[in-house]
Amino acid sequence: MDELKEKILEEAKNEKLEFIRMQFTDILGTPKNIVVPDGRLEEALDEGIPFDASSIVGYQTIEESDLVARPDASSFIILPDVLEKRKTARINCDIYTPNGERYIGDPKFVLERVMEKASKMGYAFNTGPECEFFLLKMEDGHPTTVPNDRGGYFDLSPRDLAENVRGDICSTLEMLGFQVYTSHHEVASGQHEINFHYADALTTADRVVTLRYVAKVLALRHQLHATFMPKPIWGVNGTGMHTHQSLYSKEGNVFFDSSAEHQLSETALHYIGGLLKYSKEICAVLNSWVNSYKRLVPGFEAPTYIAWATENRSALIRIPAKRGNATRCELRNPDPAGNPYLQFAVMLAAGLKGIEKNIEPPEPVEKDIYLLSPRERELLGVDTLPTNLGHAASFMEKSELMLETLGPHIFNNFLYLKSAEWDEYRTQVTGWELDKYLPNL
Repeated sequence: MDELKEKILEEAKNEKLEFIRMQFTDILGTPKNIVVPDGRLEEALDEGIPFDASSIVGYQTIEESDLVARPDASSFIILPDVLEKRKTARINCDIYTPNGERYIGDPKFVLERVMEKASKMGYAFNTGPECEFFLLKMEDGHPTTVPNDRGGYFDLSPRDLAENVRGDICSTLEMLGFQVYTSHHEVASGQHEINFHYADALTTADRVVTLRYVAKVLALRHQLHATFMPKPIWGVNGTGMHTHQSLYSKEGNVFFDSSAEHQLSETALHYIGGLLKYSKEICAVLNSWVNSYKRLVPGFEAPTYIAWATENRSALIRIPAKRGNATRCELRNPDPAGNPYLQFAVMLAAGLKGIEKNIEPPEPVEKDIYLLSPRERELLGVDTLPTNLGHAASFMEKSELMLETLGPHIFNNFLYLKSAEWDEYRTQVTGWELDKYLPNL
């Protein structure tokens, strides 16, 4: 730490740093930061910075609100000028109690605990998300639901009017240490996707939060609004975060077995079995907003059926064709509006439980599940994901896996917040209802 600390202090001096953004997230995934001047950098690195957590969603009560943000020195980076007017650095923080213990309400700590469990089982957990978002026009300083273009899948200029915006985002992410894998226009008008190289889940979760921030800041520079809302526009594809997952040991990718059917090891099959078995219980975290379930409907390339396949993209889990060190499973229901630390944690927890309990997945379903009748799906044993947030919360509430993974503090606070959100939504009288029913009932 001393060597790294000295390197950071020297870099801050050479770059004439003015401010440091000490970042973390609340339990819903909203990024938070404490900004300190450069003169407090050494103090922050040595002792952390105390703060009042009583107004951070899902953290503390007003009676016991003091917490400490301690920087993860390895995450220190000077932010590019395109993001900041003044010379500013960003550093991610771990949250501690005043007596020096890790705070149980810190979402990052949840992921760390599950990854430690995986490590004790001999595994390292890597994730690679496909992050989608919309670029929408602004009017009088407010976002609209009007896409910035009418482009489609893989279109290029002039149909794709956001190539320069995506280019600015990707270049900035590269400056921040990302290895951008691909970027392209998605299916819906104004919809885009940026993929970056897989990494350990903690690093990837940090990067998802950073991507959302960078996309919003740079879109605004182009007089556009970047939104990761799962379904901002009726009648078109929603925004997902298909998440590629793999486990590694000292010997390499443990999902790969060249002699097995589909070249998938028993470990891979049991991991898939766990994801399928617990898919309803983890859904409230993977799809954590009322709006998330407007995306999870048939007909818009989003998964609704609990099945797996080697090629079929209508299944919840797909196995991409590449094998060997690249063998992985792709879970297709998460969306990028949630808390990535909790999302990756519950995915891994479900997969590890599948390995521990030797859960065998059913046979893969290679047919287009959307075209099957309810009777055909029943014969194949294909169940469905929860249909709304209240439905998902009811599965989570009864889940021992989720309680064990999240811990009582986050488990109870998350359910409280989501139950309140669902109650607020379901008691609304919408314009659709008034238009449809008021004249006739």
